[in-house]
Amino acid sequence: MQISGKTALITGGASGLGAATARRLVELGARVVIADVNDQAGKALQQDLSGRAIFVKTDVTDEASLRAAIQATARNGGAHALSCCAGIVQAERVLGKQGPLDLQWFSRVIQINLIGTFNAIRLVGEQIATNEPNEEGERGVIVTTASVAAFEGQIGQAAYSASKGGVMAMTLPIAREFARFGIRVVSIAPGIFETPMIGALSDAARASLGQQVPFPARLGRPAEYAFLVQHIIENTMLNGETIRLDGAIRMAPK
Repeated sequence: MQISGKTALITGGASGLGAATARRLVELGARVVIADVNDQAGKALQQDLSGRAIFVKTDVTDEASLRAAIQATARNGGAHALSCCAGIVQAERVLGKQGPLDLQWFSRVIQINLIGTFNAIRLVGEQIATNEPNEEGERGVIVTTASVAAFEGQIGQAAYSASKGGVMAMTLPIAREFARFGIRVVSIAPGIFETPMIGALSDAARASLGQQVPFPARLGRPAEYAFLVQHIIENTMLNGETIRLDGAIRMAPK
């Protein structure tokens, strides 16, 4: 699908992977709706993208909130692409020093990372399905974010791995279902990337993480994630797949 002239909704679009995706798609001529809970970062990015982006404060777990963001795409011809980057990363052992993991904590990770992604897919997918198809019958593209933790979850990542494994697992069945609408669904499973969470670590800690990557021996750059989103949107044959973007890393137990 051609990107120029289209509108994309990006959840978690105010920072990290989402912000890089917003910048890249705008560079390619798209209009972007930044859907994020972070007011300050969202408004700053909207201003930085000068007229090609709209920020809508959005909680992906709340239907009314997400519908408001979708309504913003309607003012720009409706969404043709959805990029799901909203999520949280937290690590806690199932049996820690204080006893069993709080079930509410586990539920929160699942609610945001998995159910929030599904909520965006179902609601934005409904809007994309109304688009006029292009010459190949395509109406739009949905790109979700899994993680290498879906394959090799580390100690303390039970909730995170379960949430990202769920994102990966629902990619193919939703792609099969949405095929009749001309909507492709693809997931990206990033390795260790330079995101705000990683940015909070010391230089030495970041360097150590980067050295665990076989090649290139560094942390991933958000722009590299954004380039893959671009390619997925543009390459019509990519569908129903989870693509690892990780420099060949295979995570150790801890």
